[in-house]
Amino acid sequence: MAILKIARMGHPVLRQVAEEIPEADSPDILALLDDMVDTMDDADGTGLAAPQVHVPLRAVVYFVSGSRRKGEEDRGDVPLTALINPVIEPLTDEIAYDWEGCLSVPGMLGLVPRVTKIRLRADTPDGAGIDQEISGFHARVVQHECDHLDGILYPQRMDDLSLLLFREELRHGMPEKARRLMGLPPEPDEDEEEPDYDEG
Repeated sequence: MAILKIARMGHPVLRQVAEEIPEADSPDILALLDDMVDTMDDADGTGLAAPQVHVPLRAVVYFVSGSRRKGEEDRGDVPLTALINPVIEPLTDEIAYDWEGCLSVPGMLGLVPRVTKIRLRADTPDGAGIDQEISGFHARVVQHECDHLDGILYPQRMDDLSLLLFREELRHGMPEKARRLMGLPPEPDEDEEEPDYDEG
């Protein structure tokens, strides 16, 4: 197992469409997935796509802590999951805004609109495969990671680049427009936590 170098925004590998993987359980793919998990853990990320470690293949690893699924009906942990050749299908026109970060765009956050419910289909290393409907923060993480497979970074999904900022500048407070788009009150509550975000 190894910690792999993470490609940063601007590297050509992050702009190309990744290739399909013919054998999900091949030794090379299993080794790659193990290295991706180690790299994600080392970088304190929530998800990682193969192009982010300079491998233009359609593979993703991720997990979601239940603590990051505030206000959702299902607030349990989503365990470590590996996706091979994932395909996502929007199941609603409903859009939600939330902060996203990215290991390939270090130190920054952006307010990104995403559909709130999707169908996820993918091969898995154990051969069982996945075909499920997911929503909320889980769906956001999967959309973010699958975008990497098509050469898309989250700033390209934003509809207002004034809400792309350095993470540390949130200490000055969340922009009013961001609060409005997220459905938050104009003024923060005294016990309001710092915004959560996907880091993948």
